[in-house]
Amino acid sequence: MRYRFGAEGDLTAPSDDRLTVGDPRVIDFLAKLARKLLAPAVARRHPELGSLGFFLRPAELHRTVAHLQRDDALVFPRGNVFHIPPANVDTIFVYSWALSALAGNHNVVRISERSATAADTILTALNEVLADADPVIGRTQRMITYGRDDKVTAALSQWADLRVIWGGDSAVEAIRKHPLRPSARDLTFPDRTSWAAVSAAGWRAADPAKRREAVLGFTNDSYWFDQAACSSPRTVFLVGADTDDVRTEFIELLLQVVDQRGWEIDAAMAVEKRVNAYGLAATGAVSSMEFPANTVTAMSLVTVPDAPRRWIGAGAFPFAEVGSLLELVPAMNRQDQTFSHFGFGSDELRAFALELGGRGVDRIVPFGSALTFGSIWDGFDLPREFTRLTTLVE
Repeated sequence: MRYRFGAEGDLTAPSDDRLTVGDPRVIDFLAKLARKLLAPAVARRHPELGSLGFFLRPAELHRTVAHLQRDDALVFPRGNVFHIPPANVDTIFVYSWALSALAGNHNVVRISERSATAADTILTALNEVLADADPVIGRTQRMITYGRDDKVTAALSQWADLRVIWGGDSAVEAIRKHPLRPSARDLTFPDRTSWAAVSAAGWRAADPAKRREAVLGFTNDSYWFDQAACSSPRTVFLVGADTDDVRTEFIELLLQVVDQRGWEIDAAMAVEKRVNAYGLAATGAVSSMEFPANTVTAMSLVTVPDAPRRWIGAGAFPFAEVGSLLELVPAMNRQDQTFSHFGFGSDELRAFALELGGRGVDRIVPFGSALTFGSIWDGFDLPREFTRLTTLVE
């Protein structure tokens, strides 16, 4: 096992190292980390880290701590938390860990050996901040990397009061083979699917600058993390009648923005994407396909239920036309996470959410916000998940 942040030693911290909810030492550490991530040099290399730095600003941290306070109970850390984040989204482990640390927990985070350079940049920043931090941070917060080692995973699972598992269904099932203590529990983030919708009426009513801005937001939502993030949109629903003009202009703008932003799809992924697209067509789900560039593949779905829930490839977008948002309700289920949108009124979106009734879709956000992490994620209020309550009756 190799520790990449924090000192080595016994995983069970002594009582002198107990943290509190909103511990000032943790807030100070996270605020200094935010400044590192918001530095211009870091932002130029990894623009996605800017959102993370913004999330860790002192004002946001204090707002989260205030949210945790209650009049009917005392709020305490949950205890020991073992985080197992995915390899395909380099920043998610920091959000999960930071909220847990802010709640006063002792944390161990397993960093995937397949994590990319953004993760290394974050770990470098963590170690730089750690050098001047209160020593309790290094004793209670650990980032580690190890290979496939069931003994280590089993030991950490037995240590944990809460185990946080990010990844596909198979990853969740594999980790769950390692039992927890009877008093502990899992918080899981399994396979999810996300969608996008464009109001044809709203698109036509928007000026060219707004349309371009919408496509830019959609591009950021889609191409960061090669469209593999759980909140990246896959199928695009065109809502209205006779939407061919909307689809044509949307794809034209998408091609322009992708090219200007410098997004690229390597040859191997482009081939895989084409194979997957033809495989979808072979099932009868797709009536036509367009390959205007390696970066963009557009497909026409025969019906809404044919919308694929699996990843096809970066820049692969099935399109389907529906008369209203409410027509999509029967096709949504608990696997669905983020529904990004453009051109709809608040009444339409609210009616859609109410009709879903919590049976599917956890987030409804405008284009450009699909990847913006929030403390409420996948329907969980994460800061509160990381705490426990004690009632006191005098």
